[in-house]
Amino acid sequence: MFSRKSNLKSKIIMKPRLVIILGPTGVGKSQVAFELALAVGGEIVNADSQQVYRYMDIGTGKPSPEKRKRVPHHLIDIVDPDEEFNAALFRQLALQRAREIWSRGRNVILCGGTGLYIRALIQGLFIGPSKNPEVRRGLEEEAEKRGLNSLYRRLREVDPAATSRIHPNDRQRIIRALEVFAATGRPMSHWQREHGFKQSAFETLKIGLNREREELYSLINQRCEEMIADGLVGEVKGLVEKGYSLNLRPLQSVGYRHVGLYLSGGMSLEDAVYLMKRDTRHLAKRQLTWFRADHEIRWFHPEREKKKILETAEMFLL
Repeated sequence: MFSRKSNLKSKIIMKPRLVIILGPTGVGKSQVAFELALAVGGEIVNADSQQVYRYMDIGTGKPSPEKRKRVPHHLIDIVDPDEEFNAALFRQLALQRAREIWSRGRNVILCGGTGLYIRALIQGLFIGPSKNPEVRRGLEEEAEKRGLNSLYRRLREVDPAATSRIHPNDRQRIIRALEVFAATGRPMSHWQREHGFKQSAFETLKIGLNREREELYSLINQRCEEMIADGLVGEVKGLVEKGYSLNLRPLQSVGYRHVGLYLSGGMSLEDAVYLMKRDTRHLAKRQLTWFRADHEIRWFHPEREKKKILETAEMFLL
């Protein structure tokens, strides 16, 4: 029989509860999410923008087939590398999967390092001002003539806040941010702040994982070497043999871009791995910059504080 207090609590808290495991690349999110799912009867929804793609396994650090058998993982291997995928599609699919999981009486654990995807799911998605085809065409032509770096430098001048979240090789988002500024006279970051991302359908526990910088960077370097040893070069060759261009957005991501430069004769494998390590460290730094702006995140060391992570999540899900 429920007490008056517990009955009142059940009436007040109507939103489903969502545990989020987030942090920089290489920090150990997948392992923590896996162990937590086993402990609380949960299923994992992927929030990594690269793990959605089929045939891209080694370079994206997907959970092993054995782990995926023991704990259901969702939104992994759902599109081909040449198919469109974005935050809006992620939000739609993640909401659908989460509701299915909750309907079975299971807990949902969102796991990944793509901050935009996480925010899109829990707070809504900013669409922004209407597209301006004329401005976009001009920017596309400029990118072809002068290179994407030229556009990125301009974006850094007009909207430095945006460049903390947009990678220098992310052509689509660079052009969109410049298009918004040219069409409205206001930077994309201004529109995003105005939107506020205040829509929330869940009670959330945000568990951030981090390590001391030297430790994290050492693990990242080791992970890059392991990816090469595990066959990343062969994986990229296989993608090319399947007909996928190295210029596709997923294949311009960290790791795949570097192996592509090696395969096309642009540099030695040794140089490619060196740049892969450097750019992965830079990616981790950008991810941390994004997440540190969110003061709801509770930070833990993924190994030293593992017990505390499990206890915190279990208490939240009670």
